[in-house]
Amino acid sequence: MRVLRDDDAGVGEAETDAGSPTRWFSFHPDPATYRHLRYELRDRVAVVELAIDEEAPFVPGYRLKRRSYDLGVDIELADLTERLRLEHPEVAAVVLTGGADGVFCAGANIGMLASSSHPFKVNFCRFTNETRNAIEDAARYSGQPWISELAGAASGGGYELALATERILLVDDGNAAVSLPEVALLGVLPGTGGLTRLVDKRCVRPDLADVFATRVEGIKGATARDWGLVDEVVPRRQLRHRVEEVAAELVARSHRPPTGPGLELPALEPRRGVGMLELPWVRASWGEASRVATVVLSGPDRAPATFAELIAEGGDSWAVACARQFDEILLELRFGALEVGTLVLRSEGSAAVLAEVDQLLHAARGHWLAEEILGLWRRVLRRLDATPRSLFALLEPNSCWAGPLAEVPLAADRSYLLDARGAGLGEGAIWLGMTSDGVARTDAGLTRLERRFRGDAAAVAEAKAAIGRAVGADEAAALGLVTFVVDELDWEDELRLALEERAGISPDALTGMEANLRAGGPETVATKTFGRLSAWQNWVFARENATGPGGALRRYGTGERPAFDWRRT
Repeated sequence: MRVLRDDDAGVGEAETDAGSPTRWFSFHPDPATYRHLRYELRDRVAVVELAIDEEAPFVPGYRLKRRSYDLGVDIELADLTERLRLEHPEVAAVVLTGGADGVFCAGANIGMLASSSHPFKVNFCRFTNETRNAIEDAARYSGQPWISELAGAASGGGYELALATERILLVDDGNAAVSLPEVALLGVLPGTGGLTRLVDKRCVRPDLADVFATRVEGIKGATARDWGLVDEVVPRRQLRHRVEEVAAELVARSHRPPTGPGLELPALEPRRGVGMLELPWVRASWGEASRVATVVLSGPDRAPATFAELIAEGGDSWAVACARQFDEILLELRFGALEVGTLVLRSEGSAAVLAEVDQLLHAARGHWLAEEILGLWRRVLRRLDATPRSLFALLEPNSCWAGPLAEVPLAADRSYLLDARGAGLGEGAIWLGMTSDGVARTDAGLTRLERRFRGDAAAVAEAKAAIGRAVGADEAAALGLVTFVVDELDWEDELRLALEERAGISPDALTGMEANLRAGGPETVATKTFGRLSAWQNWVFARENATGPGGALRRYGTGERPAFDWRRT
């Protein structure tokens, strides 16, 4: 299996002669291994510094100058965002700073982007989008808002990172500016939702946003504030004090508990081999010829007797560990198995036990940790929604699609239920829990039942009436909870034909189709960001004007002007 290749991001083939990977990385690392972030807790405020080590790129071949970032930096940021929520309940505000040397962050590293393959660039942008969404999610659901302290210039993805925070304070020193130079300078779009957040989140006037997004040098001082690009401009000598004041204001509004303890989250390191990844609760296997990966989620043998017992289990509790492990597998497949086009999602274990876990979590609603665990599942399921793979869920007699896992077949593009009663093996089932009734909403703000039965309130109500019990083949079909019910005689052939058919369709067309069909519901910043990433940014990245030999991205920094095809299409 290939992890990253030369044309992906500058790494060698990453395989031994036997095909075993020689270089892997984890999306949930040990904080002791961070190379680019420093953080400290000051009472109820976490101060996170972008202390990016320019000599430690994710892969060799470029330097992370001016606090530019790459996948390695963003992996640490995503991991820290999760840890602050689950490990530190007392943290009620987060200050993000780049230090005081005139640069906050220069955005995604241009050398990394210019040398990366098209799939890597798009997957990188997708992951950074998800990380920015997680920062906003922390403010909305966890009472943990982020503040950007811009003591220097914030350009491109650096400004997009600031846009994800709740408050932006810019130093007023006559030099520091915010900018989105991608369109004018690189021939691409801001890749992390910058244009969408300008007009939909910060409500910047479209004409002013047009000027801003085409002015390479950006906007400074009072103009940046007046246009709505930042919240405040502050003299340098007062900046840190004013940031502390704003943080104190946000802490006073937070509903987070003033003391811990939180859960300690272990680093994740799957067992890896040729065509396989394995963690205690989730495993994946695939073959390059079939272009299909099977992902199996396992349920626990027993549920904690009380919520206090779940807390005592810590980060190894199934409710926390399975969500994180599923997240890890999805991301490793996304970056490391580009040839895989379809994920076949299976589960094994006791649905009744998972229903007990679901009931336990919902009985504890209002406790900060119960809310965080349910929020963790919400984000992982949204990651599944945004995964550029076809998703087929299998409901079999030994499945445990219950509680939070019941959302997985509802998220899938298709679901197949095995009715093996004729062979005495029972039937696949789905056991909807309270997680399906409002907690795990999609990026559009809908439950997956509401998305499934869009415009049919009666169908939603009938499905919700089944919450709390197992739903077998006949009822699942009648309620519309599965796509197909298949008997044991046709099961193997039905799946084989469906997967072969899928494998013969253009992957580009499938990615676009799936992104459209999964995005049902009202438009939000998140749905617009992912929709435009799947279409416009994907298209722009593939165009000669951006990435061809004479494209703006490749000629950046060479002194040569880009060669454009001037025809508008």
